[in-house]
Amino acid sequence: MKFTKIAGIFASLALISACASTGPDLDASAGTDTSATTQPVGPVPGSQADLENSAGHRVFYGYNEYTLTGEAQATLARQAAWLKEYPETRILLAGNCDERGTREYNLALGARRAEAAKSYLVSLGVDASRITTVSYGKERPIDPRSTEQAWSVNRNATTTITGAGA
Repeated sequence: MKFTKIAGIFASLALISACASTGPDLDASAGTDTSATTQPVGPVPGSQADLENSAGHRVFYGYNEYTLTGEAQATLARQAAWLKEYPETRILLAGNCDERGTREYNLALGARRAEAAKSYLVSLGVDASRITTVSYGKERPIDPRSTEQAWSVNRNATTTITGAGA
């Protein structure tokens, strides 16, 4: 009985130490290719995460406004440059509003916001056929609270990659 317990402990220790392996030695002189085990750093180029990190994917508007601020223009300029790097990428520009106002009014305002962003991207050389617009009005808030801070982030146009064209 005592021998079985000791044998069980040693077997458990051996199993644990096998799981705690630190991996292969990285000896440069051995000529071993370790690139297959290396994890990429940062987002995949051309991905939604890359767009968000490189250019930003959201521009914001003032209350009852659809004109682009200087900050919004700067973000869209970065998006246009990014889109030129990935000429087959297609995007969706979604116009959004805060909760104030009627559903119909906010759908129309969201459409104007999405179109304003699209027009600016097109003016910077992005092919209009790569851009689809939609308005979600007040239906998809980022921040569901009823505060000025929440309303300010909910008034936006958001860029989402929809795929690569043919």
